[in-house]
Amino acid sequence: MIQTVKVRNLTIGEGNPKIIVPIVGTTKEEIITEARTFDAIPLDMVEWRVDWFENAFDFIKVKEVLVELREVLGEIPILYTFRTAKEGGEKPVDAEEYANIILDAASSGLVDLVDVEIFTGDEIVRKIIDGVHEHGVKVVASNHDFHKTPDKDDIVARLCKMQEMGADIPKIAVMPACKRDVLTLLAATEEMYTDHADRPIITMSMSGTGVLSRICGEVFGSAMTFGAAKKASAPGQMGVHDLATVLDLLHKSM
Repeated sequence: MIQTVKVRNLTIGEGNPKIIVPIVGTTKEEIITEARTFDAIPLDMVEWRVDWFENAFDFIKVKEVLVELREVLGEIPILYTFRTAKEGGEKPVDAEEYANIILDAASSGLVDLVDVEIFTGDEIVRKIIDGVHEHGVKVVASNHDFHKTPDKDDIVARLCKMQEMGADIPKIAVMPACKRDVLTLLAATEEMYTDHADRPIITMSMSGTGVLSRICGEVFGSAMTFGAAKKASAPGQMGVHDLATVLDLLHKSM
């Protein structure tokens, strides 16, 4: 039985997959300017990819952005993500500094969820997840494979590990080499959702080949999906307006 996750006024894990729109600006001005356009966009959550920010390692300046983002976005939940270089992000960072970056954000009172890369090391990941939860913030545990699609059992095992370590929402993104790889991701999603998950999960197959996985989550069990308002944060993200239209069409037909 899947238990939904409530963040502000958003309930994750029921109905249409919820749409997350990333912000990948490099300056404070770019970030806030883009956020101001979101009142005309069909979205449910905003992900700030802080690793793109020019002052990502200066938390005083990061917090200045968060304060303005919170004001501009109102009750739209904010997912705070520092994607490390080893998982496709913009900046390399060691595990201890990564932990501090995430925990500083969680303690700020300005974010609703944080992304935690599950393969940062079990001990430090447990420390991060426990610390984040102490501040009442939710955890999206994540893993990104930009080189291949692991086999079905491996994908399921990674998602189970995230769940067992206490993540509120497990997430995996993989790269397909062919159409069959997309089917592998979808089969793993269905198996995880049906046989193992007790909370919402997020899965996706990247690139144009994998775009189908971003729109059929309600069928196979993925509770959220990413759409691009301006610049995509990963290969294969659809424009958010097209994405919302397709999600609504599928939902009405089910």
